[in-house]
Amino acid sequence: MPKIAEIEYTPNPNAVKFQLKEAVAVGFPKSFPSAEIAQADGLAKALFEVGHVVSVFMQDKWLTVTKDDGASWPDLLPKLAAPIRSAPSATGHAPGDAPKREFNALYDPDDEVLKQVQKVLDEAILPALAADGGGLEIVGRHEKQVMIRYQGACGTCPASLTGTLAAIEGLVKKEIDPDLVVISV
Repeated sequence: MPKIAEIEYTPNPNAVKFQLKEAVAVGFPKSFPSAEIAQADGLAKALFEVGHVVSVFMQDKWLTVTKDDGASWPDLLPKLAAPIRSAPSATGHAPGDAPKREFNALYDPDDEVLKQVQKVLDEAILPALAADGGGLEIVGRHEKQVMIRYQGACGTCPASLTGTLAAIEGLVKKEIDPDLVVISV
């Protein structure tokens, strides 16, 4: 049963990050951008059932919940805390299947350009996004266009679609190929 260590507000006013004392996702992030996708995960499903939740993102010992505009955080936080506290810990358990994603056919794990992009993201971008309760995944590449999908607090944050995306593209152009373009899908 994960205990909540801290609740942090993120740069996205509709997202809150719960720092936990135990892991809820081991070794890989889990993103649930809809209640339908969350059905296979007990904790994510329970969080969506609280109402006003539009996405859940879990990684290691934290999770981010993004809400709609129909509820305030003071009303919603106590309701979200109950399923988090009653959920089983993921520590020591093998990770389950990741939720289905739309663009898997575009992602080629042997693509050298995508490997380089992932390395740049791992070193320079993902730690900062995780600190704010978010993340991103590489969806794929088509010619000189790299497609990413924001997760967690970053998924609906206005800064993700402007400043963060420009910073990612700038790093990718500098470190890998000046002709690459990064888009959010």
